[in-house]
Amino acid sequence: MKKEKTAGEKLSPTQILMAEHEAIQTMLKVLENLAKKLEDGEQVEIDHLRRALEFITGFADRCHHAKEEDLLFPAMEKAGVPQQGGPIGVMLAEHEEGRNEVRAMKDAVGRLAQGEKRAGLDFARHARAYISILNQHIFKEDNILYPMGDARLTDTDKKKLEKEFERVEKEIVGEGKHEYFESILEELRNKYC
Repeated sequence: MKKEKTAGEKLSPTQILMAEHEAIQTMLKVLENLAKKLEDGEQVEIDHLRRALEFITGFADRCHHAKEEDLLFPAMEKAGVPQQGGPIGVMLAEHEEGRNEVRAMKDAVGRLAQGEKRAGLDFARHARAYISILNQHIFKEDNILYPMGDARLTDTDKKKLEKEFERVEKEIVGEGKHEYFESILEELRNKYC
């Protein structure tokens, strides 16, 4: 989740997104281990499930996907990468699939908190579906879509995206939230990985 290469040298927009992917993939490992524990009938603190979902909705969706959907993808479309029938359309559809799985996990956590035993297995099933979607999705973005964007976006486009990414961090995500999400990730990684 760190955004600087070295002192003063900034990452490109796609490098920023790839660094965010690394953090998301760490949370996917946490989620996988939580799912396994639930499948094995082990007790898992509901607060840990909620914190994992808070990271996913706050960092992966509200921060990361907002940068892609509202900024990178439109810039790439403008540079000639088609949305309909193209890779951007596929990525947008996968974002929605992931959101559906997150909603199902949130529902399962609510039922688990009310004592419904089966809800743990439902959480695990939807967590595994989410992990599968996101792992494939991240691979496609890192290896196909982002290189395509890097090749087509001008230096001016990239500088504009960098500024807009900073605006998302401040105005949409909120000051200090990145550090908060890092602390959630670190806590759960230490506990479950």
